[in-house]
Amino acid sequence: MSRSIKDFVVIGLKGMAMGAADVVPGVSGGTIAFISGIYEELLTSISNVNLSLIKTLKKDGIKAAWQQANASFLLSLLIGVFISVVSLAKVLKWLLENEPILLWSFFFGLILASVIYIGKQIAKWNAITFIVLILGAGLAYYITTLNPMVNENSSTLFLFLAGSIAICAMILPGISGAFILVLLGAYKPVLAAVNDRNFTIIAAVGAGAIVGLLTFSRILKWLFANFKNYTLAVLTGFIIGSLNKIWPWKETLTWRTNSHGEKVPFNQQSVSPFAFEDNQLMYAIVLAVIGFSLILLLEKLAVKKDA
Repeated sequence: MSRSIKDFVVIGLKGMAMGAADVVPGVSGGTIAFISGIYEELLTSISNVNLSLIKTLKKDGIKAAWQQANASFLLSLLIGVFISVVSLAKVLKWLLENEPILLWSFFFGLILASVIYIGKQIAKWNAITFIVLILGAGLAYYITTLNPMVNENSSTLFLFLAGSIAICAMILPGISGAFILVLLGAYKPVLAAVNDRNFTIIAAVGAGAIVGLLTFSRILKWLFANFKNYTLAVLTGFIIGSLNKIWPWKETLTWRTNSHGEKVPFNQQSVSPFAFEDNQLMYAIVLAVIGFSLILLLEKLAVKKDA
């Protein structure tokens, strides 16, 4: 398809939204990709990066290979993600530490509206659709309640596998890749490797992520092509189940010491806002409504564009 510079700027902005989501543990960039209307194109573009691309490069040259990979789209998206992670990471980190209830409330409204948005795309409802939706919701909820593992001395093979599993979660709406790393006990070793510039560990995680991404994107693409309704139902269920993870009011059960020697929450459970003396309820509701309205606005703009 032919795209203008303006189109690529918009794709870059969507990448920025995905990057911002991925910075927050518990929010998936896959959800943002879905509600911004680029999810299926993203899966197709990633799955086009295969051995046939090398054949196209040898036979027809760089231009043909670039078009086959939809590389302009992927590059615009990655630039947006990179800009967002670099520029917003500190802001979001500060908000997570100082105003967690307000930040989570905004994301809760955002993700709640995305359940409706994705659910509306299910063309046909039947008994199987409801069953797979409930199973998806149950699995995602169960994952959010698991106790994180502690694994200080992880093998290279384990980190490779952790990278491949986490990246799969990252492109699944509803499940955060960073949260999966925490559950596997790989978050701390990976964070330490980045801080210490341990390129062996970084390379192992990166290689796992590439293998996981290229493999899992093909599976998802096939599911969309053959069982789109059921796949949408499972993904809707995943997002419903993941709402437990981003519920704004949490009670911390256990703490851990991070790489800076600071005590941070390790294991938390959702509680009633009235369990808090200062629950910031009114502000939380306002921000949740803003997040919810933002998705409805995006949906209206998308409908106008398609009309």
